[in-house]
Amino acid sequence: MTLKVDMGFESTGAPALIDLEELLATRLLVQGNSGSGKSHLLRRLLERSAGQVQQIIIDPEGDFVTLSGPYGHVAIEAIDYSVAEITHFARRCREHRTSVVLSLEGLEMEGQMRCAAAFLMGLFDAPREHWFPALVVVDEAQIFAPSAGAEVSEEVRRASLGAMTNLMSRGRKRGLAGIIATQRLAKLSKNVAAEASNFLMGRTFLDIDMARAADLLGMERRQAETIRDLARGTFLGLGPAIARRPVMLKIGPVETSARSSSPVLVPLPQAPAPDMREFLLGGLEDTVMPAPVPLPRPQPAAIVLEELARLPLEPVIEEPAEPVDPEPVMASALRAIATDEDAAGKTTSVLFQDFQVRCRMLGLRQAPLDLAGFTRRLAAARAGIFEGLDEAWAPALEAGRKVPDDMLGAFLLIARAASENRPCPSDQELALVYGTSSLGRARRLLSYMEERDIIVARTDLSGRRSITIPALGWTTLPTEA
Repeated sequence: MTLKVDMGFESTGAPALIDLEELLATRLLVQGNSGSGKSHLLRRLLERSAGQVQQIIIDPEGDFVTLSGPYGHVAIEAIDYSVAEITHFARRCREHRTSVVLSLEGLEMEGQMRCAAAFLMGLFDAPREHWFPALVVVDEAQIFAPSAGAEVSEEVRRASLGAMTNLMSRGRKRGLAGIIATQRLAKLSKNVAAEASNFLMGRTFLDIDMARAADLLGMERRQAETIRDLARGTFLGLGPAIARRPVMLKIGPVETSARSSSPVLVPLPQAPAPDMREFLLGGLEDTVMPAPVPLPRPQPAAIVLEELARLPLEPVIEEPAEPVDPEPVMASALRAIATDEDAAGKTTSVLFQDFQVRCRMLGLRQAPLDLAGFTRRLAAARAGIFEGLDEAWAPALEAGRKVPDDMLGAFLLIARAASENRPCPSDQELALVYGTSSLGRARRLLSYMEERDIIVARTDLSGRRSITIPALGWTTLPTEA
């Protein structure tokens, strides 16, 4: 089946068409400075192809969630979910062929890159029977595939860049057609950009970006200046899905709009100047300003030196520090963090700094844990386990190796209940350890571990739930779910 997507008009007045079937096989790169109409182009393409092919949008600013109304896209706010849940959500999207918008609004850059990498790998690793054709649109692609080191950890940068490279280089065999948009070609990884065969280049001003755009369009360097003069919403297009020679396209109107829009001039209020002055300065006379603290008069340097010379010198004797047992200190610091209500909303790296400060306050100069070790101890502390990780709880930690780091605390809470022959933790207790108030997320956590044979949950006819950990042979007592 051949479907032409109407994008607007060419400079000759002819309709500007994109071959959707060819686009699925050859991928697309869109470039344009802020205000060039890049997001408008993507919105036009998505609206005109909606209902013909599955659409998956990674949206850093939450601009495309408005497609969920008239076009039925499922909008997901990534900030409400864990990395494991995002991966599971991606697999479900491929299985049910649902058009979705993954909004990354509210996340810091590292969180956006981590989430996008997990989501793309979930799409990529779907079973072969779910390899249906889909457009995967990634806006602001230079964030997720930077050409140089970004201000994030190397692990996150590599994961994000690897996922984007897989999408553009190997995604076609899995039915994934990458459509990436960027403001700066120079900031986008060349390995990712080179995999696209179709190009739509909008207005740009920097020489390095114009030169790269001209190279991709097959234009001579002296012709690159024309890219600077393009009007807003006008793009130069080239590729098997667009045209065999560079053509100029004027993008047509769209039906939906972004939640955020370009700034426009708004008339200033017409209030008389005296009235506004009275409004702005009214009540300031009632404000009590603190009296200034008089500063001491500076003394001449000679007098200060004479006073210092008359002071007796006392020898400083450093007493040898007594060795401190680190285990009780670390257990006390972890107990304080685990019982702190404000700690639930903080990242692991911030809590690690708090842990180091608490250890120093308790007499331990340097905590003998790195960030990875602290992450494991923190998960155990949230489950009520503060000591014996390398001894009594070593089998439980070994059984929990298949569990992601953010789920380890919930797994150890179940293991602790089973070891102490206590009732199974409730959904509310699991949610609290998992760092959420959603009982649904707690249930999805159990489903995730059960699908991977980490636990086996059993609910009897009276509705009481018990959980078995097969690797340990431990089972909790039944309790109300």
